[in-house]
Amino acid sequence: MNQIQGKKQFSISLINQALLAAGLLSSCHVMAAQANNEAIVITATQTKHTELTAPASVSYITREELDKLNVNDVAQAIKHLPGINVNPGTSYGRNEIKIRGLDSDYTLLLVNGRRVNSRDALTSGYGNDFDLSTIPMTAVERIEVIRGPMSSLYGADALGGVVNVILRQPSETTNGSVGYQFDGITQGQGGDTNKVNAYISGALVPEKLLANLIIEKSDRDAWRTKLSKNPDADALEAREKLNIYSNVKWLLSAEQDVDLDLIYSKDDRDADWNNWGRAVNNVQELERINAALTHKGYWSAFDSTLRYSYESTDLMDNSGLNKAVGDVNQTNQAIEAQLSGYIASHLVTGGAEYRKTKLENNLTLGSNTVDYDQSAIYIQDEFDLGELSLTVGGRFDDHQVYGGEFSPRAYAVYSITDRWVVKGGIGKAFKAPGLNQYSDAYGVTACRGACTVVGNPDLKAETSVSYELSTGYEAEQFGGSLTLFNNEIEDMIKAEAWDRVKTSLSYMNVDKATIRGIELSAWFDVSDSLSINTNYLLSDSEDNSTGKELTLTPRNTWNAQLDWQAMENLSTFLAYNYTGSQFLGTSLSQEKASAYSTLDVGAQYEAIKNLTFKAGVTNLTDEDRDDIAVKYDYILKGRSIYAGVAYDF
Repeated sequence: MNQIQGKKQFSISLINQALLAAGLLSSCHVMAAQANNEAIVITATQTKHTELTAPASVSYITREELDKLNVNDVAQAIKHLPGINVNPGTSYGRNEIKIRGLDSDYTLLLVNGRRVNSRDALTSGYGNDFDLSTIPMTAVERIEVIRGPMSSLYGADALGGVVNVILRQPSETTNGSVGYQFDGITQGQGGDTNKVNAYISGALVPEKLLANLIIEKSDRDAWRTKLSKNPDADALEAREKLNIYSNVKWLLSAEQDVDLDLIYSKDDRDADWNNWGRAVNNVQELERINAALTHKGYWSAFDSTLRYSYESTDLMDNSGLNKAVGDVNQTNQAIEAQLSGYIASHLVTGGAEYRKTKLENNLTLGSNTVDYDQSAIYIQDEFDLGELSLTVGGRFDDHQVYGGEFSPRAYAVYSITDRWVVKGGIGKAFKAPGLNQYSDAYGVTACRGACTVVGNPDLKAETSVSYELSTGYEAEQFGGSLTLFNNEIEDMIKAEAWDRVKTSLSYMNVDKATIRGIELSAWFDVSDSLSINTNYLLSDSEDNSTGKELTLTPRNTWNAQLDWQAMENLSTFLAYNYTGSQFLGTSLSQEKASAYSTLDVGAQYEAIKNLTFKAGVTNLTDEDRDDIAVKYDYILKGRSIYAGVAYDF
């Protein structure tokens, strides 16, 4: 069968499965879909929309939902949202967020709308997980996830989508909380996690100067299990994290305010890694500062934002695979400006951005310092034609190394009724190679110490064109959505596969890769106290140059959750996750690991006013991954029991 026939067959199969799955909507729902249909999201356009009518595929999770769960980082917080796969990017408990099957490199992480990025210092295998751990979960007000490319607003790295973590704002009245949580794995040795947190917010000067302070500290022991091929290696690394977040808000007037945001993070890790049957100690100690100063104006004709942000990442990298102890520093600086307002009946949003990155790395760059800068301008127009709402926009990015790139986007939302919409759009996105990928002065130890991956200065920037078509319905007691998507990526960057002979590898552009699929989500309130929520992702990925599936990209993902408000002060949940079979390894040697599933159960109980206890079990059935996954050191965390207490004042 030729390639065109194969694609036609898949398209027919895709439609058939979509129609079949649509019949199941009465028993489905997204974990983040709220009974409150008027909940507002902002990340899709940087303007306000309801989740149903937003010109993008968007989902979210709130502070109240997070409080019920056993969550230590952003990946755990959103793992049940539609279109999301949280797969190990490496073993030893380091996770990555994949949106619609695309690697974590294509997921843009924002905090209050600004980038968090240490990829040049840590490379993609480490950076996403370290970035995720920077954010104290106690400080999170809500998390919004946009599925699909958003380069027209946010620039590079948003080929797969955007995760925007919105942090708590200080309040006029004094309030706060303290809490403690324990998580212990019931099999193997070690793996216990202890987390404490404290939060306080209030007015330093009434109606003029507000502030909050959040401190979160967690320690996890290394975990070893008999499931490992190497009994001297850790399945989860030891971690010590300290996160401090503070926001100071100066209310200049009714039309203006100034915010100073500060996040300090210390993240130390220690593990014995399996290296071809030999245990090799790996220690990484990271210290990071994120700071931002933002002025916002709420004028009669328009709103304005002006922001300066600074990020400094210092890493001590001491691995038995390296020839020396690494001393790495990455500094990111950015200046952003934005205006948004109505011109006649058009809501126009436009802005400009300048970013500069500087890297020092004695392991890969010697005594040299490498830096590069990027600048961008963008504009977006939102307007209505009767029941049809249109959003069109584009962004031009100018990269110091890779030159200019224009990313346009168009999206339409047609309201059949107030509760039923049909929407869809097309967008172009791009991603410039990372410093480690394009600089031939940058060499990363790989192949478990047997080779070095060196940057390739001849790499092209990756580009993608994505299409989606969706319909969604929300009533008082039920709702759901069905989305078809297709993402075609040109010049996708991949590391050269190791043939166990070469000692020096590099990166290369794949001619084309395609990921297409279906997303289904639905919710149903059985009664005032009982609700069912579920979502399903079917994806088909292909490296068009080889005809093989992309690795670490499960074909099927299914989440389901039952929430029961047993009493006014007692809520419980039962959550199920199914992750389908997926290929592991490299393009030269792929092996298919079997599907696996987990079941979590938990409860939250308010014993007296403001004193809340929670407890539960994750991976209740103590599910294991198969021998192929374990061969590559992808070991599923065993059955764990958690318990916590929080007091609000």
